[in-house]
Amino acid sequence: MSNITLAKICSLIEGESAGDLSRIMEGALGIEEAGPTQLSFISNPVYLDKISKTKAGAVLVKHDISLPEVPNDTVIIRCKDPYLAFCMVLTAFFNPIKTKKGIEQPSFVAEGVALDSSNYIGAFAYISAGVKLGKGVQIYPHCFIGEDVEVGAGTIMYAGTKVYAGSIIGDNCIIHAGVVIGSDGFGHAPMPDGSYAKIPQIGKVIIENDVEIGANTTIDRATLGTTVIEKGCKLDNLIQIGHNARVGYHTVIAAQTGVAGSTSIGNYCMIGGQVGFAGHLKVADKSRFGAQTGVATHIKEPGKDWLGTPAIPYKDSLKSMILHKKLPEIEERLRKIEHNSKQSS
Repeated sequence: MSNITLAKICSLIEGESAGDLSRIMEGALGIEEAGPTQLSFISNPVYLDKISKTKAGAVLVKHDISLPEVPNDTVIIRCKDPYLAFCMVLTAFFNPIKTKKGIEQPSFVAEGVALDSSNYIGAFAYISAGVKLGKGVQIYPHCFIGEDVEVGAGTIMYAGTKVYAGSIIGDNCIIHAGVVIGSDGFGHAPMPDGSYAKIPQIGKVIIENDVEIGANTTIDRATLGTTVIEKGCKLDNLIQIGHNARVGYHTVIAAQTGVAGSTSIGNYCMIGGQVGFAGHLKVADKSRFGAQTGVATHIKEPGKDWLGTPAIPYKDSLKSMILHKKLPEIEERLRKIEHNSKQSS
């Protein structure tokens, strides 16, 4: 959908404006790139100065924020949360994701798999025996869906997704290209001769509702039992989730993070890029981890910020960084003290 009036946008986000709400928006862009027919937003006051030079047709800002001079051709719409409001507008009016239907050829759908008219199966996709697909499921080209997999209504799997046998995926999930769900966990028993015997991984993966998984992320099946990604989780690209791990609901994880086997991450956690979790840990709810943090012990107190390797409280880590920068200076001072001490003796 395009060519949306500002009146419709205001109605959707409960926004207020004294400008011309009959104006039409054809798209949305950043504050510096947007033109006269495009919507933009400012949520961080740091960027307020850019509004005086913008060419955007309309800009979303917070209710109580003071603005510099605004171009005459730009309509200001005030709302409670500009960032969330902008997301709502994109989803409702300018979302590039289109619903696809039908079965493309060549593709393979095993006998007995029930398809609905709302399903989409892309070319070269392979749907194994016993698979259950909910209404509106979209499976893009070159996907592989193993035996007895269940996929909930409205879930989208982009090109090249691989889902191993027995995995369960909930409703309204978004699985991006190249994701692998249900591959074997990293389980090997050391042998007397120094070699390793593979431990069969006979568990499964459960992905709950409203989960988004970024491109080329891998989620291993459990050795026994389940690996679970709970409802509302958002996983970035290139993440590794080990066997029997659990990620609590509405937790967000940035790219290149690794979660070792049997670690349980709490609800509403925020995890930066390249964070590493050792195995068999428990992480409290609402924990937050800065990029490249190394977590080697249990995190027992909820709602704390962590940084560094090994992980220490965020403020302590910043102090340590400051001291680290001063080490050459401290060393030089110690050398002078030692030198003076020798001379005085």
